[in-house]
Amino acid sequence: MTDPVRTAPSELDQLPDRDTEETAEWAASLDAVAKAAGTHRAEYLMRRTLQHAEAAGLALPKLLETDYVNTIPTSAEPAFDGDLEMESRITAWNRWNAAAMVTRGSRFGVGGHIATFASAAWLYETGFNHFFRGKEGDGSGDQLYIQGHASPGIYARAFLDGRLSEQQLDNFRQESGGDGLPSYPHPRRLPWLWEFPTVSMGLGPLSAIYQARFNRYLENRNIKDTSRSHVWAFLGDGEMDEPEATAALTLAAREGLDNLTFVINCNLQRLDGPVRANFRVVQELEGAFRGAGWNVVKSLWGTAWDELFQLDTTGALLRRLRAVPDAQFQTYATRDVAYIREHFFGAEPALKQLADVLSDAKIAECFHTSRGGHEARKVYAAYKAAVEHKGRPTVILAQTVKGYTLGPTFESRNANHQMKKLTGKEFRAMRDLLELPIPDAKLDDSLVPYGHPGADSPEVRYLQERRAALGGPAPARRVHPVAPLPQPAEKSFAALKKGSKQGMATTMAFVRLVKDLMRDKETGKRWVPIVPDEARTFGMEALFPSAGIYSPLGQTYDPVDRDQLMYYKEAKDGQVLNEGITEAGAMADFIAASTAYSTHGETMIPFYIFYSMFGWQRTGDQMWQLADQLGKGFIVGATAGRTTLTGEGLQHADGHSHLIAATNPASLNYDPAFAYEVAVIVQDGLKRMYGEQPEDVFYYLTVYNEPMPQPAMPEGVEEGIVKGLYKFKDAPAATSADAPRAQLLASGTAIHWILEAQELLAADWNVFADVWSATSWGELRRDALEADEAALRGEFRTPYVTKVLADAPGPVVAVSDWMRQVPDQISQWVEQDYTSLGTDGFGLSDTREAARRHFGVDAQSIVVATLAQLAKKGAVPASAVKEARERYGL
Repeated sequence: MTDPVRTAPSELDQLPDRDTEETAEWAASLDAVAKAAGTHRAEYLMRRTLQHAEAAGLALPKLLETDYVNTIPTSAEPAFDGDLEMESRITAWNRWNAAAMVTRGSRFGVGGHIATFASAAWLYETGFNHFFRGKEGDGSGDQLYIQGHASPGIYARAFLDGRLSEQQLDNFRQESGGDGLPSYPHPRRLPWLWEFPTVSMGLGPLSAIYQARFNRYLENRNIKDTSRSHVWAFLGDGEMDEPEATAALTLAAREGLDNLTFVINCNLQRLDGPVRANFRVVQELEGAFRGAGWNVVKSLWGTAWDELFQLDTTGALLRRLRAVPDAQFQTYATRDVAYIREHFFGAEPALKQLADVLSDAKIAECFHTSRGGHEARKVYAAYKAAVEHKGRPTVILAQTVKGYTLGPTFESRNANHQMKKLTGKEFRAMRDLLELPIPDAKLDDSLVPYGHPGADSPEVRYLQERRAALGGPAPARRVHPVAPLPQPAEKSFAALKKGSKQGMATTMAFVRLVKDLMRDKETGKRWVPIVPDEARTFGMEALFPSAGIYSPLGQTYDPVDRDQLMYYKEAKDGQVLNEGITEAGAMADFIAASTAYSTHGETMIPFYIFYSMFGWQRTGDQMWQLADQLGKGFIVGATAGRTTLTGEGLQHADGHSHLIAATNPASLNYDPAFAYEVAVIVQDGLKRMYGEQPEDVFYYLTVYNEPMPQPAMPEGVEEGIVKGLYKFKDAPAATSADAPRAQLLASGTAIHWILEAQELLAADWNVFADVWSATSWGELRRDALEADEAALRGEFRTPYVTKVLADAPGPVVAVSDWMRQVPDQISQWVEQDYTSLGTDGFGLSDTREAARRHFGVDAQSIVVATLAQLAKKGAVPASAVKEARERYGL
């Protein structure tokens, strides 16, 4: 008996072997098979043994890859529930109209993508005819994340269905007139059709996972029965390179999201070339998804391959398919049969023998067009397996040919992503291939025609009957007639408006307010607190035992702090989404919650709190996704500013998020200084987003971790707080009528610096300054821009900031814990001399006082800046500036 072959030590060496002789016999048997029948036979037996063990429920590590074949063999495919010939005709019309729409638009230079939908047509058509539930049936229907570059095919189907006109197709990518079609899925631009924006690649798969998860959250909290909703995400294999695309795979598996299916169109091409030129992307994706715990269904080969696999008695074909890299396989799809015989089948004698019995036509069909993603029966089998699989999410890896049916100049060509039109000759060839009744006479026109079988044709009736049976048209976005949320009682806001002599950070003020609002009998359950870990940093631990942290498993352990008041409590109906260290995941949560009013007809009030530095800077693309999806809620940048977060240094010091946020038209951005301002802003947000006339906006608040005494709210300041500016404190009584005057404006924690500066100016320099709280530089600018735009129409009004400062004497000095560009947003509408102070540059670690001195925004620096402005006008001697610098040690 030979000893088993020994390799490097493994974890098995750490396990006791109760029968070393039996172990040696198993190893010797494997060695004998390899010697007698070859290593290929030994490998086959090992794979089958492991598959059998997995099926038997033995606790063994799973294979991360399976053979390069369909998961569901032809013999196991379920009966196709439909009229395949009819669906083929429908798909043909959709292919034609998608290509015609983009080609017609190319004469205006607006571009468009043809090849993606051409490869994926059956992936969509099979779903629309058999699986995708609409919103007119029970529940909320399915949520469809359509691959952005496939939008022409979706428009083509909506045209066939009667939901779009020929004129609208001709307005593809021409939206400025008001009746155009957006290039990609954009709910803000076409809100009755598109539900999810997906073309910022990588965000679709991430959002789909969290949408499926939020569906379960709603169900487990008894807010909405989402048990019949399924989330479908259509993705490209190249898109999976984006880190966001695979960032949450383990979450989906960990929480058993079997209400989620990824459909990855593996046409093996990126935008400019092969996805994995020297490798096999299908196998790589299978390993990644299986390793993450997903159910994987591969639909790679069409029925033309069945004969090849039946003839492969030695496994040579499987070995060759595992060895050929993707770029080479793309080459096979474009070369003649002689090339394929030589370079594919010529790799070993067994393959050459197999090829000898195959006709040229069979080889051409297999290698040029026959893919699992191009056959309705194959796709149907994969989808049915996905929706019936329980306990895990499913990914379908469907292999296709990019540019399929568009002709040899498109199919599998590296440049087809940039090819925007077909020639008349190519359209004639496409018509013949698709067997469409379009006469040559119409193809002689300079403008290729759209095709339609007629509103009462069998094709259209079939399409509409299938959609009716599945719950209405899809994709579709619906805003259900939901009653406005009742506004919380004033008492919920009263505590913050009364102020507090004890030091309180505005971060804590916001959390306390929301905690009170979550107790509201009418709307409390609709709040969705979201935090990417560090909830205790933001003072949110009080929510753990009262609201609970959401977990679909509840709490299966005894928490280490169970005996403490603020213990860590997880619950199946928990309200808090505590996501761990993933701002991207938390933002995806927020998007799902903020759009539940349209997705599920359930209005939710999400608030997402995070280190401000890790919000707009890290996940700014998702903020635009949120705006495009018409989401509502409160985004809260906590521990804000560049100087308030002591000791953390450059990577934690946010001095610019308000500048980035100002670029987003849907974001209303506030930097409140006091707790009562927080209360007024939240109160206003609830009215604007959830009241009688809800607006499609969201609020961005920055709050600070610096405990300060909180004053009571002065009378009559609510309007100014909401609009962005009000006078907080008058200047001290001047010693003479001609004493120098100034105006000090500040947002956020900088209000305390200008209050100190106000005292220093009066006591040390006989200068008297009013103090203004600028709650929103962005809203002041928005109002001023609207006034400028109205003036171009002959409608003249004074911007709010100009009007409120009209009678304020002296220069204006604007200060914040942000870059100077933030307060500079309003400078052109301030009639007085204007200057700003800010925290430009990189952050640094130090005490607050030292950091503020470093950036020149502390009270003494503000005094010097004010004196400098007054000196320019001769209101104070020029020597006062130098004297002040020396006095304060600047």
